Amino acid sequence: MNAKARTARKTLRQRSTAHRATRKAVRAVATGTPQTARTHLIAAGIDTATAKRFAGAFSTRVQPTATTTAPIKLKGRATKTVAVKLYDLAAFAARLAVYRPKDKTAATKFTQAAHRLAA
Repeated sequence: MNAKARTARKTLRQRSTAHRATRKAVRAVATGTPQTARTHLIAAGIDTATAKRFAGAFSTRVQPTATTTAPIKLKGRATKTVAVKLYDLAAFAARLAVYRPKDKTAATKFTQAAHRLAA
């Protein structure tokens, strides 16, 4: 196997994973039920890594529409149930209109997502 084929397969695998995550988030948001900040960010067109990175900061000082619990995996077989904040589309759009990260590249992505959502 040569390096070009390996790189091509890696690129294809990454693109398909990103596309699957985006489609899943878009379908979840389209149901109209409140979703997490990360799901809304992915559905708005922000890549999964950036959405995961800024979801916590994005949702600070925002009143959640609903709260639920979800299990998270710890070391080994241990799990823990944590509270998860959910937002409806109106609350998400209002926050996206004003939130900009300090990172210039991420701020550009958030600006573009805000314009797409407002249109």
